[in-house]
Amino acid sequence: MPEYDEDAPGDPAGSEHAVDARRQAAALKYNPGDTAPTVVATGRGSLAQQIIAAAQEAGVPVREDPALARALAALDLGAEVPQALYRAVAEALAWAYRLDVDARRLES
Repeated sequence: MPEYDEDAPGDPAGSEHAVDARRQAAALKYNPGDTAPTVVATGRGSLAQQIIAAAQEAGVPVREDPALARALAALDLGAEVPQALYRAVAEALAWAYRLDVDARRLES
């Protein structure tokens, strides 16, 4: 059953819309020299929506991958991505990199 979020970002004050309480989101951070990306945010339902909105506002590509989001959400905040998830995370990062390259090409 969806939960209702009356104060969702970007909606007119007092509007109401359904938020899928099962939807999960996770955010990663990677700095050159790090062993692996780290989990910096996870959430479900309206918190997931806030994570997604923050990423979009920052120009970060958002990829729909429920299985990966579930796996990352099971990790502690600040935890490095375990080797078992390297391939899935690498595919997501390669996807985001390709989007960035394509966008730069279109701007030229």
